[in-house]
Amino acid sequence: MIVEQRIYTLHPGKVAEMVKLYGEEGLPLQQAYLGKFIGYFTAESGNLNQVVFMWGFDSLDDRAARRDRMARDPKWQAYLEKVQPLLVSQENRILKPTAFSPIR
Repeated sequence: MIVEQRIYTLHPGKVAEMVKLYGEEGLPLQQAYLGKFIGYFTAESGNLNQVVFMWGFDSLDDRAARRDRMARDPKWQAYLEKVQPLLVSQENRILKPTAFSPIR
């Protein structure tokens, strides 16, 4: 298993709008396509105006195939048009759990 972590930095004051939009539209779409939903978080300290979410996949190939299918969905494309104006930057990480991690 691998975990994809995404950190989106938003324009100041846009976190609540992003959380609402993701909960209502983005998450249901992603749940239809992606692997295991691990969580969605907001930053309370450090770099503010950020949301962080994590998804689990069987492998990099699994992740690529699932994201490719989702990218072709017109509903996903319409959702992206709504959230892109809220974003300042995006950071992605692929994490590999250790043998003793509770998430494997």
